[in-house]
Amino acid sequence: MTYNYYFVLASQDFLVKEEPVEEILRERKNYYKSIKKEIDFWLVMSPTFIDKSSFDDTYIKLPKKCAAIISLDKQFIQWLKLRIGFVAVGNFQSSDLISYT
Repeated sequence: MTYNYYFVLASQDFLVKEEPVEEILRERKNYYKSIKKEIDFWLVMSPTFIDKSSFDDTYIKLPKKCAAIISLDKQFIQWLKLRIGFVAVGNFQSSDLISYT
């Protein structure tokens, strides 16, 4: 099985310090809990899936210390792009399912 992942990507400082990402993700987690839905999003510091050679110039301009919010839900990532702004958006496929720990 192949999983489609979608993500927003920005510098760690921007996502963690400048934007209210913690609050956004906490609210999303509480919403999922209320509807009994499994978590399908993750905040990843220094994501290893980023291969800058396979992306356009938008990604190459990002600082070395990046962070990403990854999700199986494309609409959630699109909403984050509108909500947060100043982030790069992309997607990738993997045969591995990210597990929430």
